[in-house]
Amino acid sequence: MNGYIHSVQSFSTLDGPGIRSVVFLAGCPLRCAYCHNPDTWLINGLPETKPSDIVGRLLRFIPYIKKGGVTFSGGEPLMQAGFVRECTELLHEKNLNVAIDTSGALINGDVEKLVDDIDMALLDIKFTSEADYNKYTRGSLARTLDFLAMLQEKNKPTWIRHVVVPGLNDNEQDIQRLAEIVKQYSVITRVELLPFKKLCVEKYEKLGIRFPLKDTPELSQERLKELEAALNLF
Repeated sequence: MNGYIHSVQSFSTLDGPGIRSVVFLAGCPLRCAYCHNPDTWLINGLPETKPSDIVGRLLRFIPYIKKGGVTFSGGEPLMQAGFVRECTELLHEKNLNVAIDTSGALINGDVEKLVDDIDMALLDIKFTSEADYNKYTRGSLARTLDFLAMLQEKNKPTWIRHVVVPGLNDNEQDIQRLAEIVKQYSVITRVELLPFKKLCVEKYEKLGIRFPLKDTPELSQERLKELEAALNLF
């Protein structure tokens, strides 16, 4: 099964353990208010890529990523679960660790098979109430938690990521709700609070899309540290 790739980052230390290559896939069912990759929402105009072609490209980086691995991000990698699974099988033949960075927004047969094959997941829990999740992402917290339950059932090591946006979810109540969710799942080994940034503004302008949070201030490091202390899980 062929896929649609937006871009590849050769080396990253921010997308899973170790030094990793990151494959950004095109297509996403969500429209998060703070999304920093609006250019990955649609597949329009991108060429099809064979699993063997992208894996061949990634294997050039083995000397650097052999102790880290490859992370499939997006967009939303679950939208191309069959393609990612075929890539995963080829990467495993070279003993490379494979992770997905996902919102958990989709669950179907192909997604379940993919989760069986990956080594770990980075799961974005975007908001901690159903109302906020729907308002600011057009998605469902319940669906993400169903996906997290599947990761637990299949015993897949999981890192949680949570973008903190001033005025939306930068309060102790939201952080405590996040903590209560995390405590229920033994597969979660790490929680990252990510500060809201506006480095994406230029992308929105080039695409002719209004950035909903253009007037929202970035989260300060001081406030981030306070919320990390309030989380106090690991």
